[in-house]
Amino acid sequence: MNNDTLILAVESSCDETSVSIIENGTTIKSNIVLSQIESHKRFGGVVPEVASRHHVEGITTTIDKALNEAQVTMEDIDAVAVTQGPGLIGALLVGINAAKALAFAYDKPLIPVHHIAGHIYANNLEEGMNFPLIALIVSGGHTELIYMKDHLSFEIIGETRDDAVGEAYDKVARTLGLSYPGGPQIDHLASKGNDTYNFPRVWLEKDSYDFSFSGLKSAVINALHNQRQKNQTIIDADVATSFQNSVVEVLVGKAIQACKAYGVKELIVAGGVASNSGLRNELTKACEANNIHLAIPSAKLCTDNGAMIGAAAHYLYLNNVSANMDLNGDSGLDLEYFVDEV
Repeated sequence: MNNDTLILAVESSCDETSVSIIENGTTIKSNIVLSQIESHKRFGGVVPEVASRHHVEGITTTIDKALNEAQVTMEDIDAVAVTQGPGLIGALLVGINAAKALAFAYDKPLIPVHHIAGHIYANNLEEGMNFPLIALIVSGGHTELIYMKDHLSFEIIGETRDDAVGEAYDKVARTLGLSYPGGPQIDHLASKGNDTYNFPRVWLEKDSYDFSFSGLKSAVINALHNQRQKNQTIIDADVATSFQNSVVEVLVGKAIQACKAYGVKELIVAGGVASNSGLRNELTKACEANNIHLAIPSAKLCTDNGAMIGAAAHYLYLNNVSANMDLNGDSGLDLEYFVDEV
């Protein structure tokens, strides 16, 4: 008797159309990602209407490719999972309606997944998760510290009070005249420059695990504006290094502080900014110094993808969590309570 579980997972929360087939929550049978970066570059960021249209155009072929690459049919699939939120509502609805159509047509359970839970469970696809743990979420829309004592147990202990870290990267990159997405370009430049600006490190109140990047973003913009008014030469690499050093110092400091306070020896990092080399390097050194195991997915699993949604969905499936055909997208879906609300 074959007890393996196959889940078809759909991710369409922003500007990637992705469908994956995941076996037992850990094995990627296929993971097709259709990126829209080239379409959004000319706008300097993601345009929701354009993203939704691309999802409509690509969702059917992406599903077909995922099934073909995994060499399975819908009859082999045990459940259909989909990102319910948060994300761009129009983009979410494309994936949700596709998933609902598949679940209805083939009489499969429909499993709604929180986007951030997916990012966290991307780690389970490569080296597993050892509880209790702290998860540091760093992406274009989210910066959070989450305590997990077990599977599907999410306690948000810190979050951004304004800009997410990825958003701050993109805004600084735009100020420097770099193209979208700006994060990877800032990271590349930061390896070549010097910290000559000494931008502020925002720690907030004592023992707070919250983040704030709006002041740092303003400091960078004001510094560049003043230099341009004075016709001074701006060295992009120095700006990038100074900015990244400020961001990384705070992220690493608060993550290590949380691990110590909660008595955990496992720190996992998730989200698109988790592929940032400066952040990875400093986290590696800090975790080694504090005897904390660091887990970061490979770069291809840091960005949005269906595999991470399928990995999280496996544990929801084991707990008999499913949705009805009235499932709707939720751009403000709460991570701490989304399982209870299904």
